[in-house]
Amino acid sequence: MNIDLSDEAFAYGREAQRALGAAGGDLLVQRAEADPEIRASLVEPLLRDLGAWDLDPRGDADDLEAAAALSRAFGYWAAPYPVAERLARPAGSDGLIVVADRHPEAAVAGLDLRWTTVALDGTRGTARAVPSDEPARTSAFVTGLDLTPDGAAEARDIALGLVLPCWTLLGMLDRAMELTREHVLVRHQFGKPLSAQQGVQFQLTDAEVERAGIAMLARYALWSVQDGRAEAVEDALALRLAAIEASETVFRTAHLLHGAIGFCDETALSWTSRYSQPLRRLPYGISGTRARFTRAIGRRGLTGLFSEVTA
Repeated sequence: MNIDLSDEAFAYGREAQRALGAAGGDLLVQRAEADPEIRASLVEPLLRDLGAWDLDPRGDADDLEAAAALSRAFGYWAAPYPVAERLARPAGSDGLIVVADRHPEAAVAGLDLRWTTVALDGTRGTARAVPSDEPARTSAFVTGLDLTPDGAAEARDIALGLVLPCWTLLGMLDRAMELTREHVLVRHQFGKPLSAQQGVQFQLTDAEVERAGIAMLARYALWSVQDGRAEAVEDALALRLAAIEASETVFRTAHLLHGAIGFCDETALSWTSRYSQPLRRLPYGISGTRARFTRAIGRRGLTGLFSEVTA
């Protein structure tokens, strides 16, 4: 078992992150929020240039790793586009969304695309975004879905639809930690940088442990999908639950150390935190995800990295 991304996937992710930065970086989400009509046009040409639509995450293991790296790069810049969901698309569809059993929603407002939906109960459907009058400022592009059931979902669809968006969220955690480290290095209190204070160091260490743990789990869950494991959905749910919990820690620490300015739009942290919300609460938030994860594994628990270790 090798859960590390290939060098090619890492290089592709770095190139995508650099290209997004050159195309506007933090300004991408700000421009999209100010004018939602240009949301797609801000990034779709860049995706074509990066060869995103030539990737075959379902049929090629290397392409799946590249898709994960690309999703992480989009998360780093909080780029206003559901790239992970688009990359997870099955044949004949524009994208794949894992939805709640009731009142399905997704951050796809203003995108005229044909979505395939899957629910954790195994229901598959087709959907389009419901037009919404709510401003992106308050909705983060979340809108309802006009959904038509059309059969049973495959376990691989559910697993893939859960795992790739977690890579987007991982990119947001990367950025939140980077921004916070930069802030405590330059911000002084009592004549010395905040970073010199032991309490600050402890908080940053705790948050970084959470972020690094999610990076490891994300690689493992991706490998589980690649390998076609029977437990792939359970591994994906474990990743999602851990990613939501880690997000609470990382963003709480980031906002605490930034102070009030972390909630102001002068800081990139404010935008990253706000646009992480759909990924953290859809299709289910922490309580709903925990309940469904517990139900999925039952009394047998998880298999995984240490499944063959005995006492």
